Amino acid sequence: MEDGGKATAGLGTLRAVLAILQWWGFNVTVIIMNKWIFQKLDFKFPLTVSCVHFVCSSIGAYVAIHVLKAKPLIEVEPEDRWKRIFPMSFVFCINIVLGNVSLRYIPVSFMQTIKSFTPATTVILQWLVWSKHFEWRIWASLVPIVGGILLTSVTELSFNIFGFCAAMVGCLATSTKTILAESLLHGYKFDSINTVYYMAPFATMILALPAMLLEGGGVINWFYTHDPVVPALVIILGSGVLAFCLNFSIFYVIHSTTAVTFNVAGNLKVAVAVLVSWLIFRNPISAMNAIGCGITLVGCTFYGYVRHLISQRQAAVPGNLPRNHMEMLPLVDDKQEKV
Repeated sequence: MEDGGKATAGLGTLRAVLAILQWWGFNVTVIIMNKWIFQKLDFKFPLTVSCVHFVCSSIGAYVAIHVLKAKPLIEVEPEDRWKRIFPMSFVFCINIVLGNVSLRYIPVSFMQTIKSFTPATTVILQWLVWSKHFEWRIWASLVPIVGGILLTSVTELSFNIFGFCAAMVGCLATSTKTILAESLLHGYKFDSINTVYYMAPFATMILALPAMLLEGGGVINWFYTHDPVVPALVIILGSGVLAFCLNFSIFYVIHSTTAVTFNVAGNLKVAVAVLVSWLIFRNPISAMNAIGCGITLVGCTFYGYVRHLISQRQAAVPGNLPRNHMEMLPLVDDKQEKV
């Protein structure tokens, strides 16, 4: 029995490691491909790239649910689709678009570091707008995140104000999506595949017209001037397919790891993305810039650990604290399913 238990534990560990590695692989590949599209293919149209991703994700989610039966479809009332899913899809669309816009103007390393600011924006938004209270340890864990972002921004050698602002507003959009999910999606237990199934078609509908109006002429001109065009199109469509595969990999890793492992792996993933992007694009990174990125990632890991400790304590003694004095947790789930 003991040998059987060790074998089961070993298989569980192997499954978790493989899940994390394939998640890292898809995530880093999508980021690098998007940057390659903007920088090397000279396809400087982030709205169009986002639209391609949404279309591929819509098709992929449909196939995963209805053909492969990878996940059961979570039924949503038609009225709720417009009242609850559509507003979430709008914020989701803004989040993805701003991420691609920021990649268009700033290096992957800087963009990924700024995205790590999301825990801070989530806590601050809930405190300012929803008057929620948090334990001092939550606030303390945000100090290295904010400090690291400031140091990275000040020392960034390829700083671009437009790309920086797009990435920062993208953090706010991510936080807003997380906060809105508590009220708008109350009663629905969405996994990453069902989230894409419902939100990607709405996001495509929202973005299609702006993409055509703002970038249509440029895209047509690119078709006639870029050579060779077929391999470039394969890369662009491939990035959309991999963007959906990334969501599928998130579903797999969430169900194969613990909350703490997921948090640590997520922050190490940022470090891997920064390293790989530097090896490919060779964007200049100063020593202080690298230190700022490291401080930010350590702060994110500490923040996740503090949240885990507080959630465990509250689960052990539920209902013992008055509501107005309760040490409330930010709404970023321990195992947040990111799209």
